[in-house]
Amino acid sequence: MKKCVFAGTFDPFTVGHADTVSKCLALFDEVVVAVASNKQKNCMFSAEQRFEMASAVYEKEPRVRVLIWAGAVAELLKRENTPFYVRGLRNMIDFDYETADFYASRDISPEMLTLYIPAEQKNLHISSTLVRNCILFGTPFENYVPEAVYRRLKRG
Repeated sequence: MKKCVFAGTFDPFTVGHADTVSKCLALFDEVVVAVASNKQKNCMFSAEQRFEMASAVYEKEPRVRVLIWAGAVAELLKRENTPFYVRGLRNMIDFDYETADFYASRDISPEMLTLYIPAEQKNLHISSTLVRNCILFGTPFENYVPEAVYRRLKRG
C-alpha cells in the first residue's frame, strides 16, 4: 500500500489544499493530512478547529486520514512508514521555500521523497491568508474553501 503525507497549518483548509489531496488520491492508496501545530505561526484557528475542518471535508473518504502533528515532518514520515511527502505549489515563492525546506529535511531523513504538485491555474491566487483576510473584512470567501469548511466557518 502506498501512502503519502500532506502537511500544513491549513488555517483554514482551502480548495487548493483539497485539490492537492484529490491529486494525491489518484497516486496513493492513503493520504495522511497532517494539521501542523506550529508554535512559530500565529493561527486564526486552533489546531483542533483546523483538524475538525479538514476532517469534515473527508468524512466520507476512507483513504484520507487527518491528524494533528506538532513535530518534524521527517518524524511523521517515519511514524507513518512512508517516504512520500507532498507539497502543493502555487508559484516560485512556494517553490523556493519548499526547496529550502526539502534540503533541510533531507539532512534529517535521507530516504524522504518530496513530491511537488502544482496548483491549478484557477487556484493560484487562493491561500489561507486570503481566506483569513476575507473573514476579517467580511468579504465573500465561499469559493475559496470546500463546502464543509464554509459551513463550519459560517456557524462561527
